[in-house]
Amino acid sequence: MKKLVLCLSALAVLACKEEPKVDYAVLSGKLEKTKAKKAVLEGFNYNQDITIDAEGNFADTLKIAENGFYTLTIGRERANMYVKTGDNFTIGKDSLGGFTFTGSGATESNYLASKRSNTRKLRGASQAFYSLDEAAYKAKVNEIKESNKTALEKIEGIDKAFLAAELKNLEYDSYALLNDYGNAHAYFTKKDSFKPSDDFLPKALKELTYDDANAFKTSKSYQQLAFGNVMNPIFEGLDDFNSIKPSDLSAITAVKIPELKNQIVEYLGKMALSPANSNLSDMYAFLRDNTTDEKIKEDLKINFDKVKDLTKGNPSPTFVNYENHKGGTTSLADLKGKYVYVDVWATWCGPCKAEIPSLKKVEKEYHGKNIAFVSTSVDVANAHQKWVDMVNKEELGGIQLIADKDWKSQFVVDYGINGIPRFILIDPVGNIVSADAPRPSDPKLKELFDSLDI
Repeated sequence: MKKLVLCLSALAVLACKEEPKVDYAVLSGKLEKTKAKKAVLEGFNYNQDITIDAEGNFADTLKIAENGFYTLTIGRERANMYVKTGDNFTIGKDSLGGFTFTGSGATESNYLASKRSNTRKLRGASQAFYSLDEAAYKAKVNEIKESNKTALEKIEGIDKAFLAAELKNLEYDSYALLNDYGNAHAYFTKKDSFKPSDDFLPKALKELTYDDANAFKTSKSYQQLAFGNVMNPIFEGLDDFNSIKPSDLSAITAVKIPELKNQIVEYLGKMALSPANSNLSDMYAFLRDNTTDEKIKEDLKINFDKVKDLTKGNPSPTFVNYENHKGGTTSLADLKGKYVYVDVWATWCGPCKAEIPSLKKVEKEYHGKNIAFVSTSVDVANAHQKWVDMVNKEELGGIQLIADKDWKSQFVVDYGINGIPRFILIDPVGNIVSADAPRPSDPKLKELFDSLDI
């Protein structure tokens, strides 16, 4: 009897022992002839790098934040995925170079891959797709939605949470395409004044409220629509982005999805913290107070600290002994006593070259007046001859200089220049008038010059 009791006790211990909880997913694969050194899996508030070895092998155990939609990026290739704890994926490529998924949990990701391929096939070329008339376009959008929906509903054993989310996503995908039609049709048909009919957009889209945090997590189309719903009215109401102030952004405070608000603040932080904006300090405080993301707050402070000393009236950063195309060297100090309009550009920069005709016109109009036009190239050293040849070929006027260390030149660094073209206006005593002045093609440039009696 005693032995029987001991045996029963032992069985009870074994029976009550908990199975280890699986709170991870496994991702592995082998890619032939890839030059990528890492794969990146991104999700909502999640980012994980996975090392790829010299033979193209990779494998990692991923502590995913939650079951849901993720994006896999390897080199220039991207794939949408649905990842759950317990999944064990093997990733490869098909004959066309697209990603394939095998193993436990691959069903949903393979659907997403086929959905992407099917959508591209049904849409066809953008020119033809967006040039369709309203009725044909709506019919094509509906065809895409129904085709993907039919494929989705035929899949056996699909995850129920994925199915529920994806059915909503297909609706949001169609809404996003319908919402894009006006601008895209105007662009591809070259009908700048085109506007869709009043009843083109469905009532459900017009009345959509952007307060569904779960939809924001699962649908890129919902994110796009929600972002545009806030930002489009802001941009439409602005004449000059450099004059933006907190009161112009009051709609941001009403955003109910924290992640959407963070996304908007991050975007504006790269644009609105301009040294040309007299409301710089107020804008920084407003954006900082409207995000809950500490990384975004840190980036805002970095941007603010970079440009706060570049506001109007502060001493301008200087350049010294830059090579002059006509021979010798030129320093900013050599131009003291004149206004100096600096164009930071490069020979490879399309938008820079697009400004050349307008710059020539402005130079001609203000020739002989108290202003020097200085074009400073940030071409690298081995493109020096290309710079020389372009100045000659385009018959560029003004003072043509090349920076001493391209993007690393102190003048470029001190002005926080990360993109070109960039235009700067400096006054006769060497102080900043505008660290982000209007382009030559912008009528506001002449207004600025005339307000200074140049």
